[in-house]
Amino acid sequence: RIEVAPGVFHDVPPFDRDAMMIEAELLVDWYVPAISGGPASDALRAGYNREWDAVLNRLEGREYTLMLRDFHSPNIIWRGDRTGHDRLGIVDVQDALIGPSAYDLASLAMDARVTLSPEIERRTLDAYIAARHKAGAFNEDEFVETYAIMAAQRNSKILGIFVRLENRDGKPYYLKHL
Repeated sequence: RIEVAPGVFHDVPPFDRDAMMIEAELLVDWYVPAISGGPASDALRAGYNREWDAVLNRLEGREYTLMLRDFHSPNIIWRGDRTGHDRLGIVDVQDALIGPSAYDLASLAMDARVTLSPEIERRTLDAYIAARHKAGAFNEDEFVETYAIMAAQRNSKILGIFVRLENRDGKPYYLKHL
């Protein structure tokens, strides 16, 4: 629950297992047909869902927090006239949910629209981990695993969305990022 104005509250919905699966299935719904020339077979879909189900089981009991879901460089604004943390502006927050704390870091460090070297991704992850350790108790192993799961989930979604944007919406621009 977030107070958006004095006395006005908004209940932020969860990014739950069902939402994660719906997004991950975009790969099977759109990307697989684009590369294979036909719809995914029932067997492929069932196997894909079974594997994702097993992976998502690993998120049980993990740290959840507010996640913006579209946290990547084009949505971060530098405000040079401000000081401290207020120098960073963030836009495109309307899809925020409560979900795995590693999601937004995976979104930023593995941005599909920007070419980032593995070194920059690693340095970003390491800097975040160091800051979390400095702030207090932090389970690094669980976080790193959650980060990998959320990166795979998000990238599965993106593969499907980018193909869908071309095929359904006539927007081929995003395919160059695949």
